[in-house]
Amino acid sequence: MKDLPGARRAGMRFEEITEEPVNTPLRASVHSVALERGQTIAEFRARSEALPVKPIKIAIKTKGKILLIHPGDILSVEAEGNYVLLRRLADSYLLRESISTMADKLQAYGFIRIHRSVLVNASAVEEIHPGTTGEYILRIAGGREYMVSRTYKSNLRSLAHSWIGTDSFMHD
Repeated sequence: MKDLPGARRAGMRFEEITEEPVNTPLRASVHSVALERGQTIAEFRARSEALPVKPIKIAIKTKGKILLIHPGDILSVEAEGNYVLLRRLADSYLLRESISTMADKLQAYGFIRIHRSVLVNASAVEEIHPGTTGEYILRIAGGREYMVSRTYKSNLRSLAHSWIGTDSFMHD
């Protein structure tokens, strides 16, 4: 038994604990659990590092070649008869595809329909302001503006996670 400062006034005495020998079963079991855990973590790390990361690219065929472009580079898709025009900041591509098919394919990449003939990349939208007859005007990166028809007005909600101070703006 050992006296500790202040413990004597409280009438307590403490036993001094010595370190247990290395070969005790308790220490061996704790050590083996730690070893197994370390191996599991090492296996997990090795497996996760071995998995290849798939690039997010969209393949488009234009002018006899296939281009791989990042969906974030596409600002908008506009219908032009039986074709669609994929607009980027620097260039655009005319593809033989319907706007409905493009809407289905690009929805997973954050594209929303704002008009029967226009899709926009939600991440490229910079500003929305109301028009005079119930429609909205939407401005995307690069300054291009599009009219949002009343039919597709509800799709604008998906542009932002939270709408602050805009209650009357979106409930018209």
